[in-house]
Amino acid sequence: MPPRTPRRGKTKLPLPAVLALVALAGCSSTGDFGQLHDTFVTNDIHAWVGRDAAAHAGAPVSTNNLTDDERTLRDLAFALIEPPYDRQRWDAILYEYGIKRRFQRELWTFDPTAYYRHLLAAGFSSTTGRYDKLIDDIRNDVVRIGPFLDVAHRVVDIDHRREQSMHYIADLSPPERLNALARIGENSLTIAWVHQSLMQRCAGYRFALDHLVATEPENVAAEADLALRQLQQQVAADQLVPVPPFAARPPDVAAKGTPVIK
Repeated sequence: MPPRTPRRGKTKLPLPAVLALVALAGCSSTGDFGQLHDTFVTNDIHAWVGRDAAAHAGAPVSTNNLTDDERTLRDLAFALIEPPYDRQRWDAILYEYGIKRRFQRELWTFDPTAYYRHLLAAGFSSTTGRYDKLIDDIRNDVVRIGPFLDVAHRVVDIDHRREQSMHYIADLSPPERLNALARIGENSLTIAWVHQSLMQRCAGYRFALDHLVATEPENVAAEADLALRQLQQQVAADQLVPVPPFAARPPDVAAKGTPVIK
């Protein structure tokens, strides 16, 4: 399923009102396909992604407004850094706005077994259902990477030109220079965060596939292995920025092959 693009030009409720509505009994913040209801969406719903990436790396945070591409970069990044679990939950709005403290902590920790445990707990009535879910999640990531990289390339290019142009602006004030450089850092760290997350997802998917092959072997495992290899190759080929200090390498399981059932 293609990633959701930000919506513009609609009047939205302020966040306190949104949270009050979500808190009502029986109220769900998600609609079809796990997407947030339009009522709950604002243009800067994922602005916190860049701020958190910078703060986690100990870098400054910019106070400048986001450009359209910078906003879209964060919107598309969120879908690639949140865990690939079912998003049909009543408090999805808290996750989207980045104000769920437990969720924020989980984004910066990695457990290669977590995806497999969620897969087993999902209540599928058959082994095939678990394999299908794994394949769908992998392919959804493959689909999401393209639009994210298109925007990331544009942001990296314009940030390079922005940095170069600042050398020729004589009357640029120190705060303006600091905020511009901080925004360049936020953008780069956001892109790096997505790359780190994708490497970790590959490790989680690989762990799940390895263990499904061992415990519930099916011929469809070969299809899952092929999809995962495609994702791994795409991630390996698309590192646009240097790996920052926060991006620890996932376990070697991310690079291992899987014995599949032919």
